[in-house]
Amino acid sequence: MSTLPVVAVINTNPDLVELLKARLEAAGFVALILHVADIRRGLDLEAVLKAHDPQVIVYDVVMPYDRNFRFLQHLRESALKKYRFVLTTPNAAALMKIVGKDEKVYEVLDDRADIDAIVQAVREAARSRL
Repeated sequence: MSTLPVVAVINTNPDLVELLKARLEAAGFVALILHVADIRRGLDLEAVLKAHDPQVIVYDVVMPYDRNFRFLQHLRESALKKYRFVLTTPNAAALMKIVGKDEKVYEVLDDRADIDAIVQAVREAARSRL
């Protein structure tokens, strides 16, 4: 097992995943890549997370936002109960209408500044992990 902090990236966009993985690893993290479709098909998420013990989960909420946010909430009540999150989305305004102002959401449009903001949010979440 790695001595570097692990970040689980749960996403649906392969190009974005590779970009985020490269930036996280350059920042000193190990990126564990998981796909939402695999989780929906029955991937034993609890076992994977237990094996890798990520400090933070970067979870991308995509359209339809209400359905996918409900899926995230379901995961947070079970398999993802103890983890800190950084939420990303391609449309922060649309997602904020659903999640409210209590959630911080990072908009990511494959822009370097967006990725830098996510990496910084991961750093902060990793430092404040319970």
